[in-house]
Amino acid sequence: MLLCWAVLGAAAAAVPPAQVQAAGAGSPLERRVKAAFLYKFLGYAEFPPGAFLDGASPVTIGVVGADDLAAELARAVAGRTVNNRPVQVRVVRETEVQLPLHLLFIGGADSAHVARTLRQASGAMLVVTECEDGLRQGSVINFRIVDERVRFDVSLDAAERNGIKLSSRLLTVANRVQKGVQ
Repeated sequence: MLLCWAVLGAAAAAVPPAQVQAAGAGSPLERRVKAAFLYKFLGYAEFPPGAFLDGASPVTIGVVGADDLAAELARAVAGRTVNNRPVQVRVVRETEVQLPLHLLFIGGADSAHVARTLRQASGAMLVVTECEDGLRQGSVINFRIVDERVRFDVSLDAAERNGIKLSSRLLTVANRVQKGVQ
C-alpha cells in the first residue's frame, strides 16, 4: 500500500507545477489526482462492523456537486475492490446523503453548501471536501492545493465522530493532521 502512495505521489509530482497552475481548479488533471486519492483513502479507513449490510455489500462512494469527478472516479474504480468488496460510485444530491454511503465527497468551494450537506450526513462515513474551511465544517479529509499540487489535511476528531479509524500510514502522507480544536 505504501508503494501505491509513492506511485500516486510521484504521478502528482511528475506534472510540472506550471502545467497544473495553467490547468486551473477543476482541471482534468486535478480531477484524476483527486479521484485516485479518494479510492486510496478507502484502503486506509476502517469502518465499524455495522457499516455494511453483509460480507458482500459494496463500498459506496457518494459524490455531491462534482459530476465530472464522479465520472472520473467511476472509471478509476471500475473492476476494483477495497478489502474484497466491490466499489461503486453514485452521484447524489445534497438531500440524499443519508443513503448507505461509506465515503462522501462534497465538491466545490462554497462553505455554506458543504455545511448544509454535512448536516444531512450521518453514520459511519468518511467525508472528504475541497473547500477552504472543510475541516472546520466537519469534514474528515479536505483537499488543498499546496505548491500547485493536490494535498490533503485530516481531522482526527471528525473521523472519530463519524466512527472511522484512519491508518497511521494515511496520516504520514497528509499535509496536516488536526487533533482537538484548531
